[in-house]
Amino acid sequence: MAVLVTGGAGYIGSHTVAALHERGEEIIILDNLQQGHKEALLGGKLYVGDLRDNDILDKVFTENEIDAVIHFAANSLVGESMKNPGKYYNNNVFGTLCLLEKMNEYNVKKIVFSSTAATYGEPESVPIDEYDRTTPTNAYGETKLAMEKMMKWFDVAYGVKYISLRYFNAAGAHDSGKIGEAHDPETHLIPIVLEAALGKRPHISVFGDDYATEDGTCIRDYIHVSDLADAHLRAVDALRKGSDSAVYNLGSSHGFSVKEVIDIAREVTGREIPVVMEQRRAGDPAVLVASSTRAREELGWSPDRSNLKEIIASAWSWHVNHPNGYNE
Repeated sequence: MAVLVTGGAGYIGSHTVAALHERGEEIIILDNLQQGHKEALLGGKLYVGDLRDNDILDKVFTENEIDAVIHFAANSLVGESMKNPGKYYNNNVFGTLCLLEKMNEYNVKKIVFSSTAATYGEPESVPIDEYDRTTPTNAYGETKLAMEKMMKWFDVAYGVKYISLRYFNAAGAHDSGKIGEAHDPETHLIPIVLEAALGKRPHISVFGDDYATEDGTCIRDYIHVSDLADAHLRAVDALRKGSDSAVYNLGSSHGFSVKEVIDIAREVTGREIPVVMEQRRAGDPAVLVASSTRAREELGWSPDRSNLKEIIASAWSWHVNHPNGYNE
């Protein structure tokens, strides 16, 4: 039996494919390669296509014996989602509907979903737990929450069991050095900082230094991408053992400010990283830190690589050796 990984050629998807491959799973990947890279796949059988294409879904499900799905495929740029929400509802929400209907048609009843801390919006309390209010402040987070709710009702109606993993800030690169983070455009802080260290950017912009935090900059919870991959495998295993549907936060439960990230990156790279202060961006919460107690207790998961210096060092190794990402 195979695991279908949608969006498996993307950043977190490819690291999860690598983890599945390392433990000998049969892997099927469906990716339209708009954001993913063939070169990031260290194993598995790739179908190039879109979730909204009924023919490609039929082909995937008829040609392979699939018993579980890990669903990464989605647009994920917060800023773009605010300018073009229709694109996000069409690709993320409608694409997920197409997938769930096809899973039900072919009697595939297990799905692990790549969700996000953006489902919470401005947090009620810190650290954030799974029972906190979900009021997204952007269209991207709203679509991810809609996808979660859709899975809930497919469980009620058809018994499609799901585990939704709401993770915080993914970072770092694979131990092999073969795969890492390569987005275009890049919007994540750590790779942007490292691009500035490489001289690919003139400086790093810091959006606001007047937040109610110790140094005035936003605080975020960073988690190594390989720890995230491990959580997806544990979630698949839980569903295979008969777990009920559930939602889990994934984070290190420790926050670092933007200034701390830059200072650690300077230490790791040994390079000066110029900084320009900018105005706050709308919708940026001051502090986002996860409580991962439930994932630790119920999935047996722990973020073994939560040391930020080690996370940045692994990312730096990837960027130094792949300054143009996969476009060498």
